[in-house]
Formats: sequence, C-alpha cells, structure tokens
Amino acid sequence: MLNFVQSAAEAVAGISDGATVLIGGFGNAGQPMELITALLDGGATGLTVVNNNAGQGDAGLALLIKERRVDKVICSFPRQSDSWHFDAAYRAGEIELELVPQGNLAERIRAAGAGIGGFFTPTGYGTMLAEDRETRMIDGRGHVYETPIYGDVALIKALTADKAGNLVYRKTARNFGPIMAAAAINTIVQVGSVVPTGDLDPENVVTPGIYVNTVVRLDAPARTERERSRQ
Repeated sequence: MLNFVQSAAEAVAGISDGATVLIGGFGNAGQPMELITALLDGGATGLTVVNNNAGQGDAGLALLIKERRVDKVICSFPRQSDSWHFDAAYRAGEIELELVPQGNLAERIRAAGAGIGGFFTPTGYGTMLAEDRETRMIDGRGHVYETPIYGDVALIKALTADKAGNLVYRKTARNFGPIMAAAAINTIVQVGSVVPTGDLDPENVVTPGIYVNTVVRLDAPARTERERSRQ
C-alpha cells in the first residue's frame, strides 16, 4: 500500500532496532539526508546499513555511525579523507565491516530485487574477499559465489514522484536508488515534488510505483553560492 506522508519523521517511524537499511547515494550525491536525520532522531539502533560509502563528514550516514546506531556496514568505500566517524568506530571495534567491490555490491542488491538466489563473478576471486566463499572454475576462469543483499527498509532520494509512486531521478543522483527500491520490503522515498499520475512520461520513469511504499515531499535545502556556481 502506497502512503504519502507529511514529514521525514513520519516516513521512518516504523524502522525498528536491528533492521537492515539500504541507503542510496554516492557520497552525498543522492543520499537521502533528511530521512537519515529523521532515522537518527527516531532512536533505532543495532542497524545494518548498506551504502556505497561509510559516511562522510558530519552529516547523514556519518552521524548514524558517530552516534553508534550502526552495528554493521556493507559498502565498497569505507575509508575516505572525511570518514573519521567510521574510522573511529572501526578502530574501537564498535562496528563491523563487510567490504564488497562496487560492481558486486550493485549486483547483489539487484539480485535480491530480481529474485535471483546468487551469482558467480570473477571479481574478488583469489583475494581475501573470497575466503570461505564457494568458488568455481567457469570457462577456465575462477569465480566466487555472491549472495543477494535484501533490505528490511530502503531509504532513497528521487527528484519527482507521481501520485502512483512512480519515480524519476536527477541524473547520477539515481545511483543505487532503483535497485535498492526493488530489494527492500519497505521502500521510503524523499522527493522534491509530487505531480498528478500521468504527468510523468512513462519512458522516463525509472522506478515503478509498485516498488514504493512511502513518499514524503521535502523542500530542498538552500544552496550556497559555491554550490549554485557548479550547476
């Protein structure tokens, strides 16, 4: 059932302790900051978070990690110059990391949404990432078996939704959004605008409304002059 709610807090209110949360974004691009802030305010803890990164600076996912709400991160790029909150938690033994090559991460999430039980890939074969995994030689090349990544919840950011929950994204800000929407039991989306059903060109719809459970329209934060100059 599709619900349109009035606030980010209302959108994430049902997320419970111990949930696996898929969070869209390449760094800050496409990261649903307001939903993450509402999740932080809501108090859920013991989370497993799936994201491309492990938080940046002092916003979004980084704050969830800083406040020790996350028990495990599954990601591709855990260490960057501004990933100090993850670094501190990891060095203190307070957070678990599952490191996954980016292509494998995307395909594992996609496999969950597509109902695929797993797949073999040469990426990671013969490395520490393949330890204790099933391997197989296919056409003379070593492959490692990867399993799907399902989410209890997906938090994603889109540009526009219609009243049926169909979504379009802003350029590369779509990143993991479409596959995460399909891989979660409960998909929660923040958008900048909501239009009547039929206003979106069907050829431009990236995520069909069948994958969306909750939509909240949130005004975009004011951009700085520096940010405007980059457009």
